[in-house]
Amino acid sequence: MSTEPSRTDSLNAYEAWPVLNKGEDAPLLQVRNLSKHYPIFSKGFFKQQVALVKACDEVNFDLKEGETLGVVGESGSGKTTMGRAILRAVDPTHGSILLNIEGRYIDLAKVPEKLLKPLRPHMQMIFQDPFSSLNPRMTVRDILAEPMMIHQLASGRELEDRIDELLRQVGLKPEHRIRYPHAFSGGQRQRISIARALIMKPKLIVADEAVSALDVSVQAQVINLMRELQQELKLTYLFVAHDLSVVKHICDRVAVMYGGRLVELADTETLFSSPKHPYTKGLLASVPNPNPRIKMKLGIKGEPADPSSLPSGCAFHSRCEECFDPCKTIRPEITQAGNSLVACHLH
Repeated sequence: MSTEPSRTDSLNAYEAWPVLNKGEDAPLLQVRNLSKHYPIFSKGFFKQQVALVKACDEVNFDLKEGETLGVVGESGSGKTTMGRAILRAVDPTHGSILLNIEGRYIDLAKVPEKLLKPLRPHMQMIFQDPFSSLNPRMTVRDILAEPMMIHQLASGRELEDRIDELLRQVGLKPEHRIRYPHAFSGGQRQRISIARALIMKPKLIVADEAVSALDVSVQAQVINLMRELQQELKLTYLFVAHDLSVVKHICDRVAVMYGGRLVELADTETLFSSPKHPYTKGLLASVPNPNPRIKMKLGIKGEPADPSSLPSGCAFHSRCEECFDPCKTIRPEITQAGNSLVACHLH
Protein backbone atom coordinates (compact mmCIF):
# COMPACT_ATOMS: atom_id res chain seq x y z
CA MET A 1 0.00 0.00 0.00
CA SER A 2 1.37 3.41 -0.99
CA THR A 3 2.40 5.80 1.80
CA GLU A 4 2.58 8.86 -0.45
CA PRO A 5 0.34 11.73 0.71
CA SER A 6 -2.34 13.07 -1.60
CA ARG A 7 -2.99 16.68 -2.51
CA THR A 8 -5.86 16.78 -0.03
CA ASP A 9 -3.72 15.84 2.96
CA SER A 10 -3.12 19.54 3.74
CA LEU A 11 0.60 18.82 3.46
CA ASN A 12 0.66 16.89 6.73
CA ALA A 13 3.55 14.78 5.47
CA TYR A 14 5.69 17.94 5.21
CA GLU A 15 5.39 19.23 8.76
CA ALA A 16 9.15 18.88 9.15
CA TRP A 17 9.63 21.75 6.71
CA PRO A 18 9.42 25.28 8.10
CA VAL A 19 6.48 27.66 7.99
CA LEU A 20 8.38 30.82 7.07
CA ASN A 21 5.72 33.36 6.26
CA LYS A 22 1.95 33.24 6.14
CA GLY A 23 1.43 36.88 5.13
CA GLU A 24 -0.54 37.77 2.05
CA ASP A 25 2.47 39.53 0.52
CA ALA A 26 4.73 36.51 0.88
CA PRO A 27 6.42 35.57 -2.43
CA LEU A 28 5.23 32.41 -4.13
CA LEU A 29 8.83 31.28 -4.66
CA GLN A 30 12.05 32.08 -2.83
CA VAL A 31 15.29 30.77 -4.34
CA ARG A 32 18.34 30.97 -2.10
CA ASN A 33 21.92 30.06 -3.09
CA LEU A 34 20.65 27.58 -5.67
CA SER A 35 23.45 25.66 -7.35
CA LYS A 36 23.69 22.72 -9.72
CA HIS A 37 27.16 21.33 -10.40
CA TYR A 38 28.10 18.45 -12.70
CA PRO A 39 31.42 16.66 -12.03
CA ILE A 40 33.60 15.64 -14.98
CA PHE A 41 35.59 12.42 -14.52
CA SER A 42 38.69 11.19 -16.30
CA LYS A 43 38.53 8.22 -18.65
CA GLY A 44 39.90 4.83 -17.76
CA PHE A 45 39.40 2.34 -14.96
CA PHE A 46 40.36 4.67 -12.09
CA LYS A 47 37.97 7.54 -12.69
CA GLN A 48 38.92 10.76 -10.96
CA GLN A 49 37.14 14.07 -10.95
CA VAL A 50 39.07 16.42 -13.19
CA ALA A 51 36.65 19.36 -13.44
CA LEU A 52 33.33 20.69 -12.20
CA VAL A 53 30.71 22.26 -14.46
CA LYS A 54 28.94 24.98 -12.49
CA ALA A 55 25.83 25.09 -14.63
CA CYS A 56 23.96 27.09 -11.98
CA ASP A 57 25.83 28.74 -9.13
CA GLU A 58 24.58 30.60 -6.04
CA VAL A 59 21.38 32.02 -7.59
CA ASN A 60 19.05 34.13 -5.42
CA PHE A 61 15.69 35.71 -6.26
CA ASP A 62 12.03 35.96 -5.20
CA LEU A 63 9.00 35.48 -7.42
CA LYS A 64 5.67 37.03 -6.45
CA GLU A 65 2.34 35.38 -7.15
CA GLY A 66 0.91 36.50 -10.48
CA GLU A 67 4.27 37.84 -11.66
CA THR A 68 6.26 36.94 -14.77
CA LEU A 69 10.03 36.81 -14.28
CA GLY A 70 12.07 36.56 -17.46
CA VAL A 71 15.43 34.78 -17.39
CA VAL A 72 17.80 35.70 -20.24
CA GLY A 73 21.38 35.02 -21.25
CA GLU A 74 23.47 33.31 -23.91
CA SER A 75 23.36 29.56 -24.48
CA GLY A 76 25.13 27.83 -21.60
CA SER A 77 24.40 30.61 -19.10
CA GLY A 78 22.41 28.25 -16.87
CA LYS A 79 18.85 29.39 -17.58
CA THR A 80 17.34 25.97 -18.32
CA THR A 81 19.33 24.22 -15.59
CA MET A 82 18.01 26.69 -13.03
CA GLY A 83 14.42 26.16 -14.18
CA ARG A 84 14.74 22.37 -14.06
CA ALA A 85 16.36 22.49 -10.63
CA ILE A 86 13.50 24.61 -9.27
CA LEU A 87 11.01 21.98 -10.45
CA ARG A 88 13.27 19.19 -9.18
CA ALA A 89 13.57 17.74 -12.66
CA VAL A 90 17.24 17.66 -11.66
CA ASP A 91 18.43 17.56 -8.06
CA PRO A 92 20.21 20.75 -6.97
CA THR A 93 23.71 20.44 -5.54
CA HIS A 94 22.83 22.79 -2.71
CA GLY A 95 20.62 25.74 -1.88
CA SER A 96 16.95 26.24 -1.03
CA ILE A 97 13.82 26.32 -3.23
CA LEU A 98 11.03 27.59 -1.02
CA LEU A 99 7.59 27.22 -2.63
CA ASN A 100 4.54 28.71 -0.94
CA ILE A 101 1.90 25.96 -0.98
CA GLU A 102 -1.38 26.59 0.81
CA GLY A 103 0.18 29.27 3.01
CA ARG A 104 3.28 27.28 3.92
CA TYR A 105 6.79 27.31 2.54
CA ILE A 106 8.19 23.92 1.64
CA ASP A 107 11.86 23.60 0.68
CA LEU A 108 11.68 21.55 -2.50
CA ALA A 109 15.44 21.06 -2.48
CA LYS A 110 15.18 19.00 0.71
CA VAL A 111 12.06 16.96 -0.09
CA PRO A 112 12.96 13.28 -0.67
CA GLU A 113 12.23 11.91 -4.13
CA LYS A 114 9.45 9.62 -2.87
CA LEU A 115 7.55 12.60 -1.41
CA LEU A 116 7.74 14.83 -4.48
CA LYS A 117 4.75 13.37 -6.33
CA PRO A 118 2.03 15.17 -4.31
CA LEU A 119 3.85 18.48 -4.89
CA ARG A 120 4.05 18.12 -8.68
CA PRO A 121 0.54 19.50 -9.36
CA HIS A 122 1.59 22.86 -7.86
CA MET A 123 4.40 23.38 -10.40
CA GLN A 124 4.52 22.52 -14.09
CA MET A 125 6.73 23.11 -17.13
CA ILE A 126 6.20 24.11 -20.76
CA PHE A 127 9.02 22.76 -22.93
CA GLN A 128 10.70 24.37 -25.92
CA ASP A 129 9.86 21.79 -28.57
CA PRO A 130 6.18 20.77 -28.40
CA PHE A 131 6.65 17.95 -30.92
CA SER A 132 9.28 16.08 -28.91
CA SER A 133 7.59 16.76 -25.55
CA LEU A 134 4.26 15.20 -26.60
CA ASN A 135 3.88 11.42 -26.87
CA PRO A 136 3.22 10.69 -30.58
CA ARG A 137 1.36 7.48 -29.68
CA MET A 138 -1.21 9.21 -27.49
CA THR A 139 -4.23 11.26 -28.50
CA VAL A 140 -4.74 14.75 -27.11
CA ARG A 141 -7.38 13.34 -24.78
CA ASP A 142 -4.97 10.75 -23.37
CA ILE A 143 -2.16 13.31 -23.02
CA LEU A 144 -4.37 15.62 -20.94
CA ALA A 145 -6.06 12.83 -18.98
CA GLU A 146 -2.84 11.08 -17.92
CA PRO A 147 -1.72 13.50 -15.16
CA MET A 148 -5.24 13.69 -13.73
CA MET A 149 -5.42 9.89 -13.59
CA ILE A 150 -1.95 9.53 -12.07
CA HIS A 151 -2.83 11.91 -9.24
CA GLN A 152 -6.39 10.58 -8.97
CA LEU A 153 -7.88 14.06 -9.12
CA ALA A 154 -10.76 13.33 -11.52
CA SER A 155 -12.40 10.52 -13.44
CA GLY A 156 -15.40 9.78 -15.63
CA ARG A 157 -17.53 12.70 -16.79
CA GLU A 158 -15.69 15.19 -14.59
CA LEU A 159 -12.41 14.32 -16.29
CA GLU A 160 -13.86 14.60 -19.79
CA ASP A 161 -15.51 17.96 -19.00
CA ARG A 162 -12.23 19.27 -17.61
CA ILE A 163 -10.41 18.31 -20.84
CA ASP A 164 -13.04 19.97 -23.05
CA GLU A 165 -12.99 23.13 -20.94
CA LEU A 166 -9.21 23.38 -21.10
CA LEU A 167 -9.08 22.82 -24.85
CA ARG A 168 -11.44 25.76 -25.29
CA GLN A 169 -9.32 27.89 -22.96
CA VAL A 170 -6.19 27.39 -25.08
CA GLY A 171 -7.98 28.08 -28.36
CA LEU A 172 -8.63 24.51 -29.53
CA LYS A 173 -11.89 22.62 -30.07
CA PRO A 174 -13.21 19.67 -28.07
CA GLU A 175 -13.25 17.54 -31.23
CA HIS A 176 -9.43 17.89 -31.37
CA ARG A 177 -9.23 15.47 -28.44
CA ILE A 178 -9.22 12.41 -30.73
CA ARG A 179 -6.28 13.57 -32.85
CA TYR A 180 -2.60 12.76 -32.44
CA PRO A 181 0.16 15.41 -32.07
CA HIS A 182 1.42 15.00 -35.66
CA ALA A 183 -1.96 16.24 -36.97
CA PHE A 184 -1.40 19.74 -35.55
CA SER A 185 0.73 22.72 -36.51
CA GLY A 186 3.59 23.87 -34.27
CA GLY A 187 1.48 26.58 -32.65
CA GLN A 188 -1.38 24.16 -31.98
CA ARG A 189 1.01 21.62 -30.46
CA GLN A 190 2.34 24.29 -28.11
CA ARG A 191 -1.25 25.07 -27.10
CA ILE A 192 -1.63 21.39 -26.21
CA SER A 193 1.56 21.62 -24.14
CA ILE A 194 0.15 24.65 -22.34
CA ALA A 195 -3.10 22.75 -21.71
CA ARG A 196 -1.14 19.83 -20.28
CA ALA A 197 0.71 22.20 -17.93
CA LEU A 198 -2.59 23.74 -16.78
CA ILE A 199 -4.55 20.51 -16.33
CA MET A 200 -3.34 20.19 -12.71
CA LYS A 201 -4.22 23.83 -11.87
CA PRO A 202 -0.66 24.80 -10.85
CA LYS A 203 0.43 28.12 -9.36
CA LEU A 204 3.94 28.12 -10.82
CA ILE A 205 4.81 27.43 -14.47
CA VAL A 206 8.34 27.34 -15.83
CA ALA A 207 8.24 28.15 -19.56
CA ASP A 208 11.53 27.02 -21.09
CA GLU A 209 11.91 28.82 -24.45
CA ALA A 210 8.18 28.23 -24.91
CA VAL A 211 7.86 30.24 -28.14
CA SER A 212 11.36 30.09 -29.65
CA ALA A 213 10.49 27.16 -31.98
CA LEU A 214 7.47 28.95 -33.45
CA ASP A 215 7.02 31.39 -36.33
CA VAL A 216 6.94 35.05 -35.34
CA SER A 217 3.21 35.47 -36.04
CA VAL A 218 2.42 32.33 -34.04
CA GLN A 219 4.71 33.51 -31.23
CA ALA A 220 2.52 36.57 -30.73
CA GLN A 221 -0.62 34.44 -30.54
CA VAL A 222 0.87 32.06 -27.97
CA ILE A 223 2.28 34.92 -25.86
CA ASN A 224 -1.09 36.67 -25.82
CA LEU A 225 -2.72 33.37 -24.84
CA MET A 226 -0.29 32.94 -21.95
CA ARG A 227 -1.00 36.46 -20.72
CA GLU A 228 -4.76 35.91 -20.87
CA LEU A 229 -4.46 32.61 -18.99
CA GLN A 230 -2.24 34.26 -16.40
CA GLN A 231 -4.86 36.91 -15.63
CA GLU A 232 -7.73 34.42 -15.69
CA LEU A 233 -6.09 31.68 -13.60
CA LYS A 234 -3.70 33.83 -11.49
CA LEU A 235 -0.64 32.02 -12.80
CA THR A 236 2.99 32.79 -12.01
CA TYR A 237 5.56 32.38 -14.79
CA LEU A 238 9.30 31.83 -14.76
CA PHE A 239 9.87 32.65 -18.43
CA VAL A 240 13.20 31.38 -19.79
CA ALA A 241 14.04 32.96 -23.16
CA HIS A 242 16.76 34.36 -25.39
CA ASP A 243 14.54 36.65 -27.48
CA LEU A 244 14.65 39.98 -25.66
CA SER A 245 11.73 41.42 -27.64
CA VAL A 246 9.50 38.62 -26.32
CA VAL A 247 10.80 39.14 -22.78
CA LYS A 248 10.11 42.87 -22.97
CA HIS A 249 6.53 42.18 -24.04
CA ILE A 250 5.50 39.59 -21.46
CA CYS A 251 7.72 39.94 -18.37
CA ASP A 252 7.33 42.13 -15.28
CA ARG A 253 10.96 41.69 -14.21
CA VAL A 254 14.05 40.30 -15.92
CA ALA A 255 16.96 38.29 -14.49
CA VAL A 256 20.18 38.19 -16.53
CA MET A 257 22.46 35.16 -16.15
CA TYR A 258 26.06 34.63 -17.22
CA GLY A 259 28.29 31.65 -16.45
CA GLY A 260 25.61 30.11 -14.24
CA ARG A 261 25.39 33.22 -12.07
CA LEU A 262 22.84 36.00 -11.74
CA VAL A 263 24.46 39.28 -12.83
CA GLU A 264 21.49 41.67 -12.96
CA LEU A 265 17.86 41.73 -11.83
CA ALA A 266 15.46 44.60 -12.44
CA ASP A 267 11.95 45.42 -13.56
CA THR A 268 11.56 45.25 -17.32
CA GLU A 269 11.30 48.98 -17.97
CA THR A 270 14.41 49.76 -15.90
CA LEU A 271 16.50 46.99 -17.42
CA PHE A 272 15.73 47.95 -21.01
CA SER A 273 16.02 51.71 -20.50
CA SER A 274 18.94 51.80 -18.05
CA PRO A 275 20.95 48.53 -17.94
CA LYS A 276 23.72 48.48 -15.36
CA HIS A 277 25.87 45.42 -16.07
CA PRO A 278 28.15 45.53 -19.15
CA TYR A 279 26.87 42.09 -20.13
CA THR A 280 23.27 43.30 -20.10
CA LYS A 281 24.28 46.30 -22.21
CA GLY A 282 25.95 43.92 -24.68
CA LEU A 283 22.85 41.72 -24.93
CA LEU A 284 20.64 44.73 -25.66
CA ALA A 285 23.11 46.05 -28.23
CA SER A 286 22.97 42.69 -30.02
CA VAL A 287 19.24 42.94 -30.71
CA PRO A 288 18.78 43.46 -34.49
CA ASN A 289 17.31 46.79 -35.55
CA PRO A 290 14.60 46.56 -38.24
CA ASN A 291 15.85 49.79 -39.85
CA PRO A 292 18.25 48.73 -42.67
CA ARG A 293 19.96 52.12 -42.62
CA ILE A 294 21.22 51.62 -39.08
CA LYS A 295 24.45 49.63 -38.96
CA MET A 296 24.29 46.85 -36.42
CA LYS A 297 27.02 46.87 -33.78
CA LEU A 298 28.64 43.75 -32.37
CA GLY A 299 27.23 43.59 -28.87
CA ILE A 300 29.71 41.35 -27.02
CA LYS A 301 33.17 40.31 -28.12
CA GLY A 302 34.68 36.88 -27.55
CA GLU A 303 33.11 33.56 -26.59
CA PRO A 304 30.97 32.73 -23.54
CA ALA A 305 32.84 31.53 -20.47
CA ASP A 306 33.38 27.79 -20.09
CA PRO A 307 31.26 26.73 -17.06
CA SER A 308 33.77 23.96 -16.30
CA SER A 309 36.63 26.47 -16.08
CA LEU A 310 35.28 29.87 -15.12
CA PRO A 311 37.85 32.68 -14.86
CA SER A 312 38.68 34.10 -11.45
CA GLY A 313 36.89 37.18 -10.23
CA CYS A 314 34.02 38.27 -12.46
CA ALA A 315 33.30 35.54 -15.01
CA PHE A 316 32.64 38.22 -17.65
CA HIS A 317 35.86 40.21 -17.19
CA SER A 318 37.71 38.72 -20.21
CA ARG A 319 34.95 40.02 -22.52
CA CYS A 320 34.20 43.28 -20.75
CA GLU A 321 35.35 46.59 -22.21
CA GLU A 322 35.01 48.26 -18.80
CA CYS A 323 37.14 45.72 -16.92
CA PHE A 324 39.62 46.99 -14.30
CA ASP A 325 41.90 45.25 -11.78
CA PRO A 326 39.39 44.09 -9.11
CA CYS A 327 37.29 42.41 -11.82
CA LYS A 328 40.08 39.92 -12.50
CA THR A 329 40.51 38.67 -8.94
CA ILE A 330 37.42 39.46 -6.85
CA ARG A 331 33.99 37.96 -7.55
CA PRO A 332 31.41 40.78 -7.35
CA GLU A 333 28.43 40.34 -5.05
CA ILE A 334 24.87 41.32 -5.91
CA THR A 335 24.25 44.90 -4.70
CA GLN A 336 21.55 47.53 -5.09
CA ALA A 337 22.22 50.05 -7.87
CA GLY A 338 19.25 52.39 -8.29
CA ASN A 339 16.23 50.22 -9.06
CA SER A 340 18.40 47.26 -10.09
CA LEU A 341 20.30 44.48 -8.39
CA VAL A 342 23.64 44.04 -10.12
CA ALA A 343 26.84 42.00 -9.59
CA CYS A 344 29.49 44.38 -10.95
CA HIS A 345 32.43 46.27 -9.43
CA LEU A 346 31.39 49.35 -11.39
CA HIS A 347 28.45 49.67 -9.02
